[in-house]
Amino acid sequence: MAKVVLDASAILALLHRETGADIVAENLAGAIISAVNVAEAGSRLIDNGMSDTDVRSVLAALALDVAVFDAEMAFQSASLRTGTRDKGLSLGDRACLALAVTENLPTLTADRVWAELDVGVEVRLIRS
Repeated sequence: MAKVVLDASAILALLHRETGADIVAENLAGAIISAVNVAEAGSRLIDNGMSDTDVRSVLAALALDVAVFDAEMAFQSASLRTGTRDKGLSLGDRACLALAVTENLPTLTADRVWAELDVGVEVRLIRS
């Protein structure tokens, strides 16, 4: 059973050994991530010069439970637009939060602005 939803920023912090990587590492076992956030993290890794093959290997090695982004998740993400628009949240951000809402789980993120959100889920920042 999942115990936390990971945002792409948390995965990238872990892979780049940034501040907060230790918190992400402690929560990897049983973590869940939206397929949208896998795509987002993978895209950033490719932007930084990693090959498609290496991206697949690195992300697969994390053994994350990847949640399908289906129609219900799409509608849940869309419904979060009103409450997050003024904070500039992306589709990927809202996909992560929608998964957290659906699964009733806290999220782990490096995005500090999430701490200001009131969307019905606990947001845990990996950096203070």
